[in-house]
Amino acid sequence: MTLNDVLQNKPGGVITIPASMDLLEAINTMCERKVGALLVTAADGSLHGIATERDILRYCSSSKGNLRGAVVEDAMTRQLIVVSPTTSVDEAMTLMTEHRFRHLPVLENGIPTGMISIGDLVKAQLSDITVEATYLREYISYS
Repeated sequence: MTLNDVLQNKPGGVITIPASMDLLEAINTMCERKVGALLVTAADGSLHGIATERDILRYCSSSKGNLRGAVVEDAMTRQLIVVSPTTSVDEAMTLMTEHRFRHLPVLENGIPTGMISIGDLVKAQLSDITVEATYLREYISYS
């Protein structure tokens, strides 16, 4: 199974924001969309960074909670590991586990096409295991 398969079953599409967005507005967007991370794009649509809940908490801690005048660029992660839609679920899960992050941008030709969370991957693997178990039970009962 590839990340493209996972993205096909994920509603809502890709959520992107500009780096100049007010940090509080980004927090509100996360809450409204019920997501833990937002992709930050440049004016040309290319990926500029990612703003996660953890990034924002670190920024709040370092700024003593003062968000006045803060923008997404102040808090976002710039050094990213990205994958393509053809990346396997197993490979994506390995990357996320090894590097200890929960959100993985999916890019095609340098443009964000989606974001995969560790929850998306667990759900996809659980679905595969359930289908496999069903087929094995049917095979055993007909043997």
